[in-house]
Amino acid sequence: MDLIKFFQTGGPFMYAILAVMALGLAIALERLIYLLSTQAKTNKVWKGITPMLKANDLERAELAVSRTNTPLARVLVYGFSRKKSSAKRELIESAMDEGIMEVVPELEQRTHYLATLANIATLLGLLGTIIGLIQAFTAVANADPAEKADMLSASISVAMNTTAFGLTAAIPLILIHSYLSTKTVRLVDNIEMAAVKCLNLMTDE
Repeated sequence: MDLIKFFQTGGPFMYAILAVMALGLAIALERLIYLLSTQAKTNKVWKGITPMLKANDLERAELAVSRTNTPLARVLVYGFSRKKSSAKRELIESAMDEGIMEVVPELEQRTHYLATLANIATLLGLLGTIIGLIQAFTAVANADPAEKADMLSASISVAMNTTAFGLTAAIPLILIHSYLSTKTVRLVDNIEMAAVKCLNLMTDE
């Protein structure tokens, strides 16, 4: 009940902050599901083609990755396509690097919005408080002097609600952004490591 009262007395900016928070959490959930799924698929692809690479069965390995639409598979397809034309190791490595440059933006997309939304939530909270304070001082300007202190105190208390709610929305979004960014970096590192291992195995004469 107190939470509902806290929200209702905060004014219209509370709804704006709530919308920003909801959008941020939706993006965070989508990114988390995507990253976990991609990591699992990456591990599965690499585990599946490793025996083929060790057996120097590059045709089966290429067929296996071409059937899988994952970031790692797309990177490896670049390498296999160059290997078929008997390209040198440097050219195969360059092709894989090109593939990595192509998939990294896909892995990182939308995550940066979380930091932006956290800042917006904080600023909306401050803006709501400032407007609330302006309205409070305007309201008590013509009030009875004996009631001014109590009215001003109550109005300021209400005005501060938006700042509190803005920070309540911003802090989790910042923490989630940091977590997802770290997870994305680890996934990119895993893809790069798998690409290097694949390169070593396919060019090992």
